[in-house]
Amino acid sequence: MHDPTDYYSLTPDTVINAVESVGYLSDSRILALNSYENRVYQVGIEDQDPIIVKFYRPNRWTAEQIIEEHRFSEELCDLEIPVVAPLRFNDNSLLFYQGYRFAIYPRRGGHAPELDNNDHLEVIGRFIGRIHSVGKTQRFRQRPTLDIVAEARDSRDFLLQQHFIPQGLIAAYTTLADDLIKHIEQECSQVDYQNIRLHGDCHGGNMLWRDDKAHFVDFDDSHNGPAIHDLWMLLSGDYQQRCLQLSDVLAGYTEFNDFEASELHLVEALRTMRLMRYAAWLARRWQDPAFPHNFPWFNTERYWAEHILSLREQLAALNEPVLQWL
Repeated sequence: MHDPTDYYSLTPDTVINAVESVGYLSDSRILALNSYENRVYQVGIEDQDPIIVKFYRPNRWTAEQIIEEHRFSEELCDLEIPVVAPLRFNDNSLLFYQGYRFAIYPRRGGHAPELDNNDHLEVIGRFIGRIHSVGKTQRFRQRPTLDIVAEARDSRDFLLQQHFIPQGLIAAYTTLADDLIKHIEQECSQVDYQNIRLHGDCHGGNMLWRDDKAHFVDFDDSHNGPAIHDLWMLLSGDYQQRCLQLSDVLAGYTEFNDFEASELHLVEALRTMRLMRYAAWLARRWQDPAFPHNFPWFNTERYWAEHILSLREQLAALNEPVLQWL
């Protein structure tokens, strides 16, 4: 039996055998898809459409947390919200093979939505509004609740304690990170928001656009948090562009759900947290061989200098006016 803390034994034969253990007959065609936190494959099936198989990173989520995510996806599907939920086998959506935990999904075609398209943004907002109308009916019990300040602080502390920041940049990084965390605390203190069940990583790469709909995939990061966390990653460009995009998204969102405008104070706090957490995520996963291979630019002097520059720009963004819902 392999060590379940790694992916070293997840060979093509293991993938095929796992799929066939629940009754499929594979045609042995395997395509690795773009995923680093988990391992995701498209697997060909004899006389059927291919399926998508996700092998969960060991020791990241408990079985109860994964099942709770699956049930949320199924709840949304039952209401005809375009979400790709896992399939069940003998009433189980979380499957096991040789120490690995995995789930099987139907393959859905599509392409990334056009986030500079007003109509696409309004449609996306409409479906997120429907997701949130379900998400607010109860909270996750097993999955975490987002603490924006704690996430930023933990990212800073991990990078410093594990000595990822180059010696010559430690002082600049520490001072800047401390200032950013103070600003995040100030922004969060201005908002008394409701924690609801979220997608949790709601960017264009986790949507498949087809039939004039955005089909939502990969609820792996779903958690309790403020509604704005599923909306802000749809916004880009300068201040005016983001305000216009926000208005398009909310035009659809508010057809199905109320939106608390005070949560707009959290947009740049969330963006800052994500920047800090991304760097820490790469550092935490650096012992996984897939990460040095796919992110060779990480943990170089140049990377950290550019990261600090991005954080300085983010400090300026935290001092800009809050986005306006036009």
